[in-house]
Amino acid sequence: MKTTLTRRDMLKAGTALAASTVFATPTRAQAPAASTVTPALIEAAKKEGKAVWYTSVDLPLAERVARTFEAKYPGVAVRVERTGAERVFSRIAQEYASKIHAVDIVNSSDAAHLIVWKRQGILEPYLPEDVAKHYPAEHKDPDGQFASFRIFLCPIAYNTKLVTAAEAPKSYADLLDPKWAGKIVKAHPGYSGTILTATYQMSRDIGWEYFERLARQRIMQVQSASDPPKKLALGERAVMADGVEYVVFQHKEKGDPVELVYPTEGTPLIIGPNAIFKAAPNPNAARLLQSFMFSPECQQLCVDHGGLRSAHALVKEKAGRRPMKDIKLMKDDAAAVERESDNIKKRYTQIFKV
Repeated sequence: MKTTLTRRDMLKAGTALAASTVFATPTRAQAPAASTVTPALIEAAKKEGKAVWYTSVDLPLAERVARTFEAKYPGVAVRVERTGAERVFSRIAQEYASKIHAVDIVNSSDAAHLIVWKRQGILEPYLPEDVAKHYPAEHKDPDGQFASFRIFLCPIAYNTKLVTAAEAPKSYADLLDPKWAGKIVKAHPGYSGTILTATYQMSRDIGWEYFERLARQRIMQVQSASDPPKKLALGERAVMADGVEYVVFQHKEKGDPVELVYPTEGTPLIIGPNAIFKAAPNPNAARLLQSFMFSPECQQLCVDHGGLRSAHALVKEKAGRRPMKDIKLMKDDAAAVERESDNIKKRYTQIFKV
């Protein structure tokens, strides 16, 4: 039977998410037992030889995760297919509609995507031991079909060679000052799940009028949430209005002149789950990769080298970074993002004319 994933599907699926939790989905079946990495699984993965990972994780970090996995498990390669979350979703929809099953494991920065795939019955229940033991309930699906591979924020940032700390914006309201006209870069919710989520949270908390006024600032519009930090580091713009925190960390720790700002109104919170597909062409390699991705080794790598946050209880925040508990956060609400998804994109396009 042909499976077509549409935005209407997502609208229906969105009601399964409760606003107070990340993955409050209705339980349809008994959760699987926790799975450990066994010699038999490793050998089966080696026979398959590879796993295909569709992801919206920034490419340098995604490749680092892949290469670390390959070093740990020689003989199992990881093919990283990286693009924006909304394009990941569209690609899988198109492939499944054509009965093409190329992807083994997926990560999306739009948490509602995982709810859609679960409703479609195309996700494979698989509960890594680390998720079972060390992840809070709000960061794992009760049926064991997905969990929070990454957590990150979508803050403001500025180029320290172009802007002093004293004059740097402290809030979203500050970005509306005429002095920033022609000096701001931001990403697009039609491409990036991160920015779609952030745009919803910001429009809810500070209003669409903010975006209407921001659009008058002659914004440099880019696609991916990873792009604004890169433009900032190159000095192409002085300030970013949105973008992923972890890429700013990466640039800052390389010595690039960038600095984060957690706006006084609150910073958007983004959740990026991982899942395996039932029709994965390399199911054992997918299970091995999924277990690795939720291990303390991989999660600490993502924190230390990728600048991500982690829900794993044994993983520590990197010294020198502001702990997430000390940052005022906007509330995540994937159900509302899904209900409003098309309206957000349409309204944004009308306002910014892009």
